[in-house]
This record gives sequence, structure tokens and C-alpha cells, in this order.
Amino acid sequence: MAAEWDWESGEGLLRIDDPAEWDAAFERGEPKIGTAVIGLAFNCTPAEVSPRIVRAMQVPDRDQRGYAFTAAGTAARLNGELTPELYAALRAEGHRGLAENAIDDTLTFVPFRDLPPWFKWRKVASRVGDKLKTWRLTAAYVAEDAGKALRRRR
Repeated sequence: MAAEWDWESGEGLLRIDDPAEWDAAFERGEPKIGTAVIGLAFNCTPAEVSPRIVRAMQVPDRDQRGYAFTAAGTAARLNGELTPELYAALRAEGHRGLAENAIDDTLTFVPFRDLPPWFKWRKVASRVGDKLKTWRLTAAYVAEDAGKALRRRR
């Protein structure tokens, strides 16, 4: 299967299903390691792929780090769970930048009862923020409609 994986172009890496092959590529310093970890997220269990995602989150190439966070979100989407080390890595990055979408995927696809405390807090804070934005927009629309009605009466 290794013959199908082109580490220079990234061709076929989304089909990678061998964590040992990924480990060897990481040790060799292959350039598309983040892309390959997404493939592992598709094809392996969270326990198998989790340490590799965390390692890929620390590579110097920002694009490949971004793919590692995508892999974390993919693992949450496909499995409805993450490992404690992935939760810790996402929390350390915070709900911004590269981790924002991965954290949003985690909050969406992992049941609330299974989330660690920080993620539960983020989910509640997100819901409260959304509700406040809704109320603000509703009030703005009401004020705008009232203004239009007053201008028509003149």
C-alpha cells in the first residue's frame, strides 16, 4: 500500500491506514504529514490516531498544523468522541485560529455528557452568545421597522 502514497505531492495520503507508516514518514520529515493524519483519522480508531494528530499539531509548517486540527475535527465527526490527549491539545490551542473549526466540530458531534468541563463551558458560552446575537438582531430589526413606519406616516 505504501507505493500508493506520494509524500511529495500528497497524492493518495487520505487513504493511509497504517499508523506505523505515518510514524516512519514523520521521522523522515515528510512534507505532507498533516494531510496524511487526516487519512488516519478517516481510517483508524481515535485511540490509534490521537497521538499522531497531537504530534502533527506541533510541526513547524502552519498549513500542515492546520490539517492536523482538521484531522481532530474529523475524528470527532466520525466517532462522536476524542481522547483525553486530543481534548487537552485543542484546549491548549483555544477556541481561535487553527483550532476553531476542530473545537466547533467537537462541540457539535460529541454528546454534551461526554465532553470534559472546559468544552462543556465552551458549548454553553457559545449557545448564550448565539442567543444574545439573536436578540440583538431582533431588536435592531424591530427598531428599523418602527423607523420605516414612522417615516411613512409623515
